[in-house]
Amino acid sequence: MENQSATKDFHIVAFSSNEDIQLFLFVVFLSIYLIGLLGNLIIITVTCKDTQLHTPMYFFLCNLSFIDICYTTVTIPKLMDILLTGNNLISFVQCFTQMFFFIFVGSIEVVLLSSMAYDRYVAICNPLQYYLIMNQKKCALILIGIWIPGCFNSCIVTFFASKLSLCHSNKIQHFFCNVKALAQIACANVGFDVMIYVEILILGLFPLLISFASYTKIIKIILSIKTTNGRRKAFSTCTSHLMVLIIFYGTILFMYMRPTSQDSDELDQVFSVLYAAVAPMLNPLIYSLRNKEVKHALMRIVGMKSK
Repeated sequence: MENQSATKDFHIVAFSSNEDIQLFLFVVFLSIYLIGLLGNLIIITVTCKDTQLHTPMYFFLCNLSFIDICYTTVTIPKLMDILLTGNNLISFVQCFTQMFFFIFVGSIEVVLLSSMAYDRYVAICNPLQYYLIMNQKKCALILIGIWIPGCFNSCIVTFFASKLSLCHSNKIQHFFCNVKALAQIACANVGFDVMIYVEILILGLFPLLISFASYTKIIKIILSIKTTNGRRKAFSTCTSHLMVLIIFYGTILFMYMRPTSQDSDELDQVFSVLYAAVAPMLNPLIYSLRNKEVKHALMRIVGMKSK
């Protein structure tokens, strides 16, 4: 097919062309977006207002909630517009702007989750030195060390993606401007493909190994506790974060590690929805429903007395 590198617009192929299904999907994604937005705003508000939650753990949790809001806002509003109006056109500038911010917040979330795993490791394995190790200055430096490389990584990937020549089509088989979907309609570019896999290795596997190592040591410490009540209390401080890690990494790993099939495009969209929309919606529910401190703080804010 004729080289289409000078195209001004892309077509986002979002799930289905059936109008009835599109209306149903619009309602579903609107609900996911609003629930996630409300839940994460509540976490941010409670964490900022309640002084008892001004600890490293909730400092990271507050940042995670902010990132989750950005994560869903980058993709879902445009998807809802496509589903509601049927207009799936997106300009060159809009597409790569969306790609930049999605990669940006995605890079931050991956590393932030591994930082939270390290925080839980210090809290359980070195409780007496926790506030000395995870002091305010170190937490701020960790966040700076997450945001700056995330922005730099996103700039590089988006820049090289914008230089790809399109040889197959200008239809992106995804519900947003996904870099993997864009690479599929571009001319063969081994260098770009290698860069994507290196990025996945560095920003996917390395943070995962940090989280895995942290929880391996955490579980060893918990199992060494003699009393059942002590083990349950220690494990309760990290179960919420562990659940978030499993949901987030599980969907991403299955998406990128599974073998290619005829239904690859459809499966990619489904699993992208899980980690880019459903997981950010579930995060505040997991942290609030399983965390007594958050529930008690919320009660104090709304003027209720906890038992």
